[in-house]
Amino acid sequence: MNAVPPSANKPYEALVQLLRAADTVWDASRAFFARWDLSPSQFNVLNLLEGNPSGVSQTELSRQLIMHRSNATGLVDRLEKRRLVRREDAAGDRRAYRVMLTPEGARLLAEVLPRYYEEARRVCEHLSERRAAELIADFRQIAQNAERTAAGLPRREARQRH
Repeated sequence: MNAVPPSANKPYEALVQLLRAADTVWDASRAFFARWDLSPSQFNVLNLLEGNPSGVSQTELSRQLIMHRSNATGLVDRLEKRRLVRREDAAGDRRAYRVMLTPEGARLLAEVLPRYYEEARRVCEHLSERRAAELIADFRQIAQNAERTAAGLPRREARQRH
């Protein structure tokens, strides 16, 4: 059986470049946010909360950030310690919390966002609005295809202890 070498498989090469770009952008984001002692994920929490004045449940926060709830809890813990967010009991559910941006968090975000948007513009300055829209659609389709593919893969069973 003759397999196509990876270098001759353009969809595979595009996927590798997408992963490299994502990794590079993530590393650049870490360097960018370091001056405010934030991680990119912490910034994402603040940014998400900025558009939700009534707060967001921790479950919804983890879903929107595409991460496990325990990771979102750790992020919120660190941001709460810095007084950038606060937790409030969710109405009707004593087990749930809503996470809300504090005035300190809003001030920090107001300082960061203009610089962030400027740097993001520079990173993508070669993209037209039309091409950016095409990429958004392509990336969404790739994500859907990856989810569908992953859902069809066999799950590794937990090993039984004897």
